[in-house]
Amino acid sequence: MAEIHQLIIQHGRERARELVPRDQRPLVDAAAAVLADESRAMGITYSGFCLTALPHKRIPDDQTWRRDGHRVTLVVQPGVLLIGGKEKMFGVPYGSRARLIMLYLQTRALQSNSREVELGASMRDWMSRMNVSTGGQSYRDVKEQCNRLSACHLTFFWDEPETRGRGSKFAKDSIVVGGLTFTEEDDRQGSLWEERVLLSESFFKSLREHPVPVLESAIREISSKSMAIDVYIWLAYRLHSLSEPTKVSWQSLYAQFGAGYDEIRHFKTRFPETLRVALNVYPEAKVEVNREGMVMHPSLPPVASDRRQAALIGM
Repeated sequence: MAEIHQLIIQHGRERARELVPRDQRPLVDAAAAVLADESRAMGITYSGFCLTALPHKRIPDDQTWRRDGHRVTLVVQPGVLLIGGKEKMFGVPYGSRARLIMLYLQTRALQSNSREVELGASMRDWMSRMNVSTGGQSYRDVKEQCNRLSACHLTFFWDEPETRGRGSKFAKDSIVVGGLTFTEEDDRQGSLWEERVLLSESFFKSLREHPVPVLESAIREISSKSMAIDVYIWLAYRLHSLSEPTKVSWQSLYAQFGAGYDEIRHFKTRFPETLRVALNVYPEAKVEVNREGMVMHPSLPPVASDRRQAALIGM
């Protein structure tokens, strides 16, 4: 994606749009928006979500989700909520909406240094900035994912060197323990934004110990593409910590990002385009694809190191 970034820097957005094929003009617009972002507003996610992820599409409501990443496995179990006094099963959260909700909750929790996150106008405005409508079907989609996040239980199994052969460290808890639920009868938009959310103690502790900053404007430009979000935060986590070029095989990429693809050959034909979208909003990233997979090169983080430190210390 360096070519698009250089075109924008050298010629400006409008001229760059004229110099690329028509199907690449949305990439120019997204890259230009990130390059022009002077606020450099920061979002925060837990490192575990950089190495594995929620499903991209809905799975059966009674089905458990498992995804393996580099030395970590995520298991998410569906759960039950009381809705109108009756028990209702909610399946595993999925898609871009669930990822955006989680990013908002994690960011605000660390900014306020509190497990309790106030929704209100703050969440509504943030969702709007992320190009997510807060009315109609979009509101119903957000409501559904909120209920799923509130009901589910997640486990991260970490395969760390010091625990190898003696079992894996893990933390099992709900992500949310209160506040992020809705009644079936009440579809008033205001009800979504008046609640407070309480993150579980163990999840908040893990988040404080292992936060990963990402650029809010980058997430905004890929907010409807769940796999691109996953790839972007993975690169934000990995690239700046490398000391030398690092190879990642197609099999490893498939294990982490290939949910929904029955065969690796189908994944290999689609992943380069998703990677392209993620790199387009991460101009500092240095990555190349080859026949064996990917080569990652040491790169600057999307959020400058001094800003990362200052913000995280302040949190």
